[in-house]
Amino acid sequence: MTIQTIKTTPYADQKPGTSGLRKRVPVFQQPNYLENFIQSIFDSLEGLGGKTLVIGGDGRFYNDVAIQKAIRIAAANGFGKVLVGQGGLLSTPAASNIIRHYKAFGGLVLSASHNPGGPEGDFGIKYNVSNGGPAPEKITDAIFARSKVIDSYKTLDTPDIDLSKIGTQKVGDMVVEVIDPVADYAALMQTLFDFDAIRGLFASGFTMTFDSLHAVTGPYAKAILEGILGAPAGTVKNGVPSPSFNDGHPDPNLVYCKDMYDLLMTPQGPDFGAASDGDGDRNLIIGKNRFVTPSDSLALLAANAHLAPGYKAGIAGIARSMPTSAAADRVAEKLGIEMHETPTGWKFFGNLLDVGRVTICGEESAGTGSNHVREKDGLWAVLLWLNILAVRKQSVDAIVREHWATYGRNYYTRHDYEEVDSAAANALVDDLRGQLAALPGQVLNGLEVAYADDFTYHDPVDGSTSAKQGIRIGFKDGSRIVLRLSGTGTVGATLRVYLERYEPADGQHDLDTQDALAPLIGITENLAAIKGRTGRNEPSVIT
Repeated sequence: MTIQTIKTTPYADQKPGTSGLRKRVPVFQQPNYLENFIQSIFDSLEGLGGKTLVIGGDGRFYNDVAIQKAIRIAAANGFGKVLVGQGGLLSTPAASNIIRHYKAFGGLVLSASHNPGGPEGDFGIKYNVSNGGPAPEKITDAIFARSKVIDSYKTLDTPDIDLSKIGTQKVGDMVVEVIDPVADYAALMQTLFDFDAIRGLFASGFTMTFDSLHAVTGPYAKAILEGILGAPAGTVKNGVPSPSFNDGHPDPNLVYCKDMYDLLMTPQGPDFGAASDGDGDRNLIIGKNRFVTPSDSLALLAANAHLAPGYKAGIAGIARSMPTSAAADRVAEKLGIEMHETPTGWKFFGNLLDVGRVTICGEESAGTGSNHVREKDGLWAVLLWLNILAVRKQSVDAIVREHWATYGRNYYTRHDYEEVDSAAANALVDDLRGQLAALPGQVLNGLEVAYADDFTYHDPVDGSTSAKQGIRIGFKDGSRIVLRLSGTGTVGATLRVYLERYEPADGQHDLDTQDALAPLIGITENLAAIKGRTGRNEPSVIT
């Protein structure tokens, strides 16, 4: 079959962000926009001829069209085989597992994660390398450079693949195998967790609710929770993936899962509530009368991981993104293991995981995972929590309180200002950077500044350096303010402010979080003038 070389012109806005290229659907629908980016990915790779490529996504609007285009371009560029999830579905952690399990060359993950979907919603695409993790910066930089000069792409004129039917088909000389998106992932989970203990937990009358938010984890949660583990039918809510997420917002936080939170705070609510996001890599954990912050969840999972068979020998180390609270640091110190602070973005954990220096990783943005894949994994976190509950035979609230009594509590919150004017947001950050050198030693609102910098990460494995990863202002009492611009939005800029205060093991652990952090909120406004510079009187979202 003749390979077609299609002339094209470059787009200037195809720089991958923290998790690939994300734009509104109409942007991707521009002539050759998606094709240019995919071809730029393949042009930036060496040795792909005859190799296997994994393709899958979260089922959002435009996934079906994009997958067919990607398959044809892959065939024209010389891949020998494509593995694609049935219906085009693969959760992000499942895609990582497929890449690793079948020793694929890499994969295309079609998702905008927790961002809204639909014809006017968001779409995204990223390339994952052979370890199953997101491409490192040297590859994404090369992709962007290529996208700015690309003048043609390769494709084939072939019919669409039938993605509904498991089995093999051909596109030109390339084999396309449609696979069960859940089976390999479910098998992996059974090697990590004590499924008999979790079955016993459900058999004892333990109740839970899992909200898939009309996103990709619905089929996974139904197969594992209700199928293999025997949770009652109906445990999984909103379990059918929808291209528009049923016109909802697939972000598992207390804004979009408020009904679940309210239910868990009542005597009539279940014992445990959880949710995952659009592509299945984030999680929300709520026990009866206890919301567990993502930062605390990371620390608790690390402290209790040995209760699950896959981690019974202990963990080698913990890594967290810089804005994530230091709660996990205290666990690492007590366990005598390595603790690493990295920039935001799961790709920064990959090197540490690959050389065995860490086992469990996490980000404050509701992402936790381990060395079983190279992505964060929402359902994995839920299953580890269930394993811990089954072994400890305590409530979530009791486990959290016991943890604070041992390690102390890190009061922590994140204030998001979404879709801020980009110029105003960048000017705000630049001006705050200009103040950093003069801040150490100053007393602000009764707190003495210990350090103030713009975080630079030096990778201990490959020696690479990543600069300007977020402004940090630390105080002598352990409190901290972090401010950065997010790389996951598609319109304007998202300004994120992270606030943290440590309360020791014998201190007060039942304060209202926003009240406990009020002095830091005041300092932030005084330094950054967010209200005046953005026109926002309050954050879009507080988590």
